[in-house]
Amino acid sequence: MVAEEVKFCLRCGTSLEITQRAGRHRPACPHCGWVFFPDPKVAVLVLIEREDKVLLVQRAHSPYKGKWTLPAGFLDAGEDPARAAEREVREETNLQVRADELIDVISGKVPPRGANILILYRGEILDGELKAGDDAAQAAFFTLDDLPPLAFEATKGILAGK
Repeated sequence: MVAEEVKFCLRCGTSLEITQRAGRHRPACPHCGWVFFPDPKVAVLVLIEREDKVLLVQRAHSPYKGKWTLPAGFLDAGEDPARAAEREVREETNLQVRADELIDVISGKVPPRGANILILYRGEILDGELKAGDDAAQAAFFTLDDLPPLAFEATKGILAGK
């Protein structure tokens, strides 16, 4: 949730006012003093390689419906990032993996309601049969010289660095 979307105090329901707090203009409650501090959205991505190919999933929904990306998804509050990465791969590909190496932490926000922080892991397949699920229309392995249309600049950058 971004600051512009917060209109009422979560504690007392009073209309918020934009005031200078903690070095920035922030929504704050003139009645009880509560201040809205937006938390960053964090996503986890997994790079899985097999026989000189990389695993990608085709997006079933907007944004970028029909384009391809690494298996990825948002981190839930209180969830371990590596376990979240494994969960996302299982949901999108039916594969059980181990997120065994932290590759990178990437900053940015694309699309507008996307993640502010991307945590990239290398994954090792442990079990399962590849089958698209959750919000993936398809899942398949591709060589780096024959990639389908990619959805996100972060995915393009990650694969270009391979």
